[in-house]
Amino acid sequence: MKDSLFHFDAGSPSVRASHFLASGDTRVALFTHFCQFVWVQGEPIALVYEPEHEVYKKQGVDVAALQYLQDAGLIECRSTGYVKRSFRKHTRLFYFGRLTKIQFLEEENNSLEIGHVILTDTGKEIAPFCGAARNQEFYEYVIGKWFSQGVVLSTVLPEVGV
Repeated sequence: MKDSLFHFDAGSPSVRASHFLASGDTRVALFTHFCQFVWVQGEPIALVYEPEHEVYKKQGVDVAALQYLQDAGLIECRSTGYVKRSFRKHTRLFYFGRLTKIQFLEEENNSLEIGHVILTDTGKEIAPFCGAARNQEFYEYVIGKWFSQGVVLSTVLPEVGV
């Protein structure tokens, strides 16, 4: 079974999402590549920490591609980055169905840097249906980034040989 961006049934795409996905233009292919860099914590969260890093560039996602997706109304970019705030001691995020638990140092009011890109409402709507594939190298890159932010991480490893 192919991993899904969401670990639950995201339902059916809206008419707008269906039209976008059926258009077959270059935005669809680029956004599909981009969505391998999306985690889920209630909603899709794009994680682009260093836009010129090889983990992104190897997949055709660089500064020019990000600008193209921003012009298409699918993402917003900010050079100073974005921070997700107000986490309690523990939170859970998913990457293509794989759970990663984060334990922060403080009991409340914790924050997590999420990089330089966020999805627009349109991007969030389309992301679950674009058919992106999981990227193990990116997963390990993100785990390293979070570890360097001083959080404790745990994950459930997939069963081998099942």
